[in-house]
Amino acid sequence: LSIHQLVENSDATFCIDNEALYDICMRTLKLSNPSYGDLNHLVSAVMSGVTPCLRFPGQLNSDLRKLAVN
Repeated sequence: LSIHQLVENSDATFCIDNEALYDICMRTLKLSNPSYGDLNHLVSAVMSGVTPCLRFPGQLNSDLRKLAVN
């Protein structure tokens, strides 16, 4: 229900599937029973890896518009 509002009122939206997070935790990270803390850690690692171009200066860095398009 909130997807429409997110798309209309934000510059960039990242939709993350909980089932995919569980699959990654179980298959890749070999966690037999991942907790919400494990899922949150995975999401934070992914977002931290996606956004350094916005947080640090450099020639290869981008802006939010380019990040949203790619």
